[in-house]
Amino acid sequence: MKLRLITVNVRVLIFAVFCGAMVMGCGESEPIKKEFKIVPFGRYSAKFGDLNDKHLAAAKSIGIKPVASRKEAEKLGGKLREIETCKYYTVDKLTHSIPFLVPKAENLLETIGENFIDSVKSKGASGYKIIVTSVLRPEEDIKNLRRRNGNASSNSAHRYGTTFDIAYTRFDHIDNKYTVPEAHLKHALAEVLLDLKKANKCYVKYEVKQGCFHITAR
Repeated sequence: MKLRLITVNVRVLIFAVFCGAMVMGCGESEPIKKEFKIVPFGRYSAKFGDLNDKHLAAAKSIGIKPVASRKEAEKLGGKLREIETCKYYTVDKLTHSIPFLVPKAENLLETIGENFIDSVKSKGASGYKIIVTSVLRPEEDIKNLRRRNGNASSNSAHRYGTTFDIAYTRFDHIDNKYTVPEAHLKHALAEVLLDLKKANKCYVKYEVKQGCFHITAR
């Protein structure tokens, strides 16, 4: 009799554990996979082919004089604004630049980030931000970069605080509600940039090897 009672109790315990696991599993929702309806507008390199001379002309027009170091940049006060991760964008770990932009470029970056978030929402998803991968490059950073990459330009618009790079191969996924293919997010970002480019707010170069859009405020 005791053996039978123990067997029944074990069965009840196993059943209870199984039910508990089912309840916990039901509480964990899988991300919703979302694909946007994309209207192709041609090759990215054709739409975003503004060459360095255009970027430099704009940079020299509204930017600062090139600085030697971060310490020198910090002394410029209101001429530069330090950018940091916020609700509109994420600043990546910067290895060869420092997070400073002139006010006009900072406003442009915020507009791009906000418009991208709104675009993703309008397409039925959410939870993604752009990632800024390069900003102001002091002379010391340019020298270090050229030691590692002989193709890096010493005459870059990044020297003037007017220019920044935004990744198109990765985005900051800030919640687990939706998952969106990176190719669709890239297209949403490109649509935002194309609108601003047409409005004469910026120049944009599609960088293939670097996996980013190279953007200069106008």
